[in-house]
Amino acid sequence: MNPAEPKAPAENPGEFPYTRGIYREMYRGRLWTMRQYAGFGIAEESNRRYRYLLSQGTTGLSVAFDLPTQMGLDSDHPMAAGEVGRVGVAISSLADMETLFAGIPLQDISTSMTINSTAAILLALYAQVARRQGAEVRKLAGTIQNDILKEYIARGTYIYPPRPALRIITDVFAWASREMPEWNPISISGYHIREAGSTAVQEVAFTFANAIAYIEAAIEAGLEVDRFAPRLSFFFNAHSDFLEEIAKFRAARRIYAKLMRERFGAREPKSTMLRFHTQTAGSTLTAQQPDVNIVRTAVEALAAVLGGTQSLHTNSRDEALGLPTEESARIALRTQQIVAHETGVVNTADPVGGSEHIEALTGDIERGVGEYLRTIEEMGGTLRAIETGYIQNEIQSAAYDYQRAVESGQRIVVGVNRFQQEGGGKIEAFRLDPELERSQIEKLRQVRAGRSAAAVRQALGKLEETAQGTGNLMPAIFAAVEAWATVGEIADALRRVFGEYKS
Repeated sequence: MNPAEPKAPAENPGEFPYTRGIYREMYRGRLWTMRQYAGFGIAEESNRRYRYLLSQGTTGLSVAFDLPTQMGLDSDHPMAAGEVGRVGVAISSLADMETLFAGIPLQDISTSMTINSTAAILLALYAQVARRQGAEVRKLAGTIQNDILKEYIARGTYIYPPRPALRIITDVFAWASREMPEWNPISISGYHIREAGSTAVQEVAFTFANAIAYIEAAIEAGLEVDRFAPRLSFFFNAHSDFLEEIAKFRAARRIYAKLMRERFGAREPKSTMLRFHTQTAGSTLTAQQPDVNIVRTAVEALAAVLGGTQSLHTNSRDEALGLPTEESARIALRTQQIVAHETGVVNTADPVGGSEHIEALTGDIERGVGEYLRTIEEMGGTLRAIETGYIQNEIQSAAYDYQRAVESGQRIVVGVNRFQQEGGGKIEAFRLDPELERSQIEKLRQVRAGRSAAAVRQALGKLEETAQGTGNLMPAIFAAVEAWATVGEIADALRRVFGEYKS
């Protein structure tokens, strides 16, 4: 070898600390899961979109829920008016969940659900639907996001104060390890942190700060790290700086592996492997010249694959304008399929290994993340950093700097501050039928009319009693779902005990 040539890392793919990938063969053995995020309107509409995506070659489902569902409000709640089915599918009851997955055998598909404050409730609904389909619940595969700390940091769809919210999460960890051992009970999300304006270093640092808090809470609750850590999963953003994003994923794997072994004493190899889903960056999409977003998404998707993701969602070209049309969703899926089957990047486990620039960037990001984690530790940990506003302020400052760079022209955004097109290259946006909200509310009324009110009261009373004590909440939530209690009713029972968080 010429001495001037860059040297590949000493480790091989599949070897600790997994800089080069968590599997020896990577995509030569199995492609990433093509998991297209979808959900809108009522369950029937979303079910049709899922069936369409499956027919087009998607290999995993990913469910978007509307804001009322995320906030623990039934579709007929006064605060839900105008928001039902807007940014995701409306799910208020077991009937909605059954309709959402009608004709889709849950034992044969992996499902991800982007849900946080009400994650425990939606998991119980999903498990109950699978059971009613005849599936063995213990063999279900999938993920609930269930990451509440980033809601206080970046998104705001929280219900309860942080400490009882952490209790719900650790209860899900413990219950799922017994009842759904193939399920990922959390997807710790850096995606929304990046969408709020963070840098790549901040995305990884604050995601791992949250992960540390969850792991510590689980250990304090009596769980052994090697019992739950193999099922921890993560969710990252694939942003527009191609080489930095590749390096970010590599650095994240290395940091996590060392963190789990050195700080938490994990002994099982799977406890130290960072498994993550990636979504291309919604914040990089523009309403101007929306077809150009296809190119942005392709570049970001390629960065995620070269970075070693286990699962990928590619955004649609029209998402800066509204919900994706069927055509746009198909193009987004085809983007992944082209990367997988036409580019050749899957034929080598780590195609970028040994690149001087990639390796240097990986080290830079690792050092930057380490500095943030030390600062947060010195402050007293993640909860303290959130309560004081430190993490939020760091993200806001980064977002401000980015916007100033765009406005000054220092950072070029094609079609926005350079290379504009008269008329903007408009395309027809998706429009949600307003009649769907009325239909959803009528279905909910029928559910309430056809159930046993006494059974619901008894189940909700048992849930409140459990919440007032220290027992695991999941069996009581599961019993409430079986009694046909609604998402809002179950969330309200917990509100009466835990209260609501006000920022």
